[in-house]
Amino acid sequence: MALIAIAYHSGFGHTLRQAQAVAAGAGSVAGAEAKLFSVDTLSEADWTELASASAIIFGSPTYMGSASAKFKEFMDASSKPWMARAWKDKVAAGFTTSASQSGDKLNTLIQLMVFANQHGMLWVGMDIMAGNNSSKGSVNDLNRLGSFSGAMAQANADQGAEAMLDSDLQTAGRLGARVAETALTLKRGRA
Repeated sequence: MALIAIAYHSGFGHTLRQAQAVAAGAGSVAGAEAKLFSVDTLSEADWTELASASAIIFGSPTYMGSASAKFKEFMDASSKPWMARAWKDKVAAGFTTSASQSGDKLNTLIQLMVFANQHGMLWVGMDIMAGNNSSKGSVNDLNRLGSFSGAMAQANADQGAEAMLDSDLQTAGRLGARVAETALTLKRGRA
């Protein structure tokens, strides 16, 4: 069994909904178990569980072009596992949401990728082509925002998480499944 941890912060519920979709995708893969970890309420036991996970998928809303302050606090608090190389060779990935179509979400994904690289983790991006980029495309296409570095979602600033587009949530689920598949492949290779 491979534990796929989803470490996320959600300010208004949108990134939580995206995290739940990532977890559903990861949990749909035989041999994988997905578990959500809200970074603003981590206990010592949670830190231990993160260290035992086969993969950690990081999720943060994009605020002002980067990860939220709460997620940055988690990043800074990870110095103990960083010093111990506790996350070395774990699979990593990332997801983010913002109100704007772009919102500089790529910067947040790059920030999460650099964070994973600092820990010696193995970054996994999206494996599906960009959608909604031709006259035949639509907002219902998977990967409609065209990210290859991780899953992106856009949520209108004046609507709650329940109004998020299903295509963005399905894209997040695909990322979760890809990470679980990758983690299980690596685990088998190390056995």
